Amino acid sequence: MILFRQRRIFVSVAVLILAAALFYAFTGARYQAHMQVLVRRGRTDPPMNAQENAPLEFSRWEVTEEELNSEVELVKDDDVLRRVVEKNGLEAHDWLRWLRPGESHAAKVERAARRLAQRLKVETMKKTNLIAVEYDAADPQQAGKVLQTLASVYLEKHMEVHRPGGEFGFFDQQTEESRRQLEGTMRRLQEFTRGHDVVAAAQQRDLVLQRSNEVEASYKQTRVEMAETQHRVQELAAQMAKLPERTTTLMRTADNPELLRALKASLLDLELKKTQLLTKFEAGHRLVQEVEQQIAQTKAAIASEALSPLRDETTEKDSNYEWARAELQKAQVELKGLEARAATTSAQLAGYHALARQLGDDAITQDDLTISEKAAEDNYLLYVKKREEARVGDALDERGIVNVAIAEQPVVPALPVWPAWLVVLGGLAAAGGAGAGAAFARDYLDPALRTPEEVIACLEIPVLASLPKGQRERLPA
Repeated sequence: MILFRQRRIFVSVAVLILAAALFYAFTGARYQAHMQVLVRRGRTDPPMNAQENAPLEFSRWEVTEEELNSEVELVKDDDVLRRVVEKNGLEAHDWLRWLRPGESHAAKVERAARRLAQRLKVETMKKTNLIAVEYDAADPQQAGKVLQTLASVYLEKHMEVHRPGGEFGFFDQQTEESRRQLEGTMRRLQEFTRGHDVVAAAQQRDLVLQRSNEVEASYKQTRVEMAETQHRVQELAAQMAKLPERTTTLMRTADNPELLRALKASLLDLELKKTQLLTKFEAGHRLVQEVEQQIAQTKAAIASEALSPLRDETTEKDSNYEWARAELQKAQVELKGLEARAATTSAQLAGYHALARQLGDDAITQDDLTISEKAAEDNYLLYVKKREEARVGDALDERGIVNVAIAEQPVVPALPVWPAWLVVLGGLAAAGGAGAGAAFARDYLDPALRTPEEVIACLEIPVLASLPKGQRERLPA
């Protein structure tokens, strides 16, 4: 009864919906293009660190949900969509662009990118590493071309994000700089070794210290020998003071026969002379007295010679004294030699100490230069390896070897999304439902009382008579 009462509303709405469905079925068909992107764990870029042989990440090879979602957002990136819009000229397909005559090209591209984002459907497929991309348009050629452009722009964007450009240039510049640093360090090391006349300062210092220890031990031994020799010289000098230089080996005592013979002959002559004088002179004569005096002196000399006999002694050099003197001379000579050797050893030891200190300083400087050279060489080799890795990575990227691949290439759809008969059938169903809904709504919103039952229910009074709506002919009395 409601549909019958509101048949105008029902028919109007149903016809309008059905007409729209028919219009869409024959003039507004949508064509949908499909594309699938495979996210894989393919080539792994080497980590950028200071090690020459950096360890690679082998702990996992599966693709995480975060990585899939990142690729989804990268497909829907505003920059990607703007590039697709500009390459396909979608900004010119706006039917309302005539209402905005002064709008800039950037605003048109941005508006078209928003419409593209609304029509673009990007989602991950459950329990797979695939990303499904769908786009529908009224023109099948446009739908396929948009997705094809999106695929190429997305791959370019993926390479830009995951492998920023300029790595090869950076590593090439760092390689040249590290090479210059290495050459400078090597040149400074060569100048230092030539200027200080050293080859391996640390080894030379160790050899000098070893030789210095040997010389110092020899110097101490010389000082000990000097002290022993000095003590020996003192003892030998004391012994020589106590020992005689010569020793008597033979002693003989005897008279002097020649002297006694001469004295006795002289005494005899004097006696004979006295006798002759007495024959001529008296005993008190002066000549006789002189002769007697001479005789007395001669007798006294003979008596004195008899009391002091002649002693003959034979002496020889003392052997102990001579040994002590020889040992003393030998010890003194040894002492002079030890003093000279000690002085030479002391000067040599001082020279070794000075040379060791100089070589120690040179070793520190040389070690610093060697460490700098080693560090510069390591940096140079590292940057050479990284430059080669960057060159290989750029070459692989130029050939399209990336971690994502287009599993299903977009093609131009041949059939619309919804067939015409299905749209018409759906339009019939929608027309019936929409018409019935409009009729029921119109009837619900109408406040008039249309049947005796509604009068009785609302006013609670009996109905005496009712006239059908639209009947204009008179009834008999």
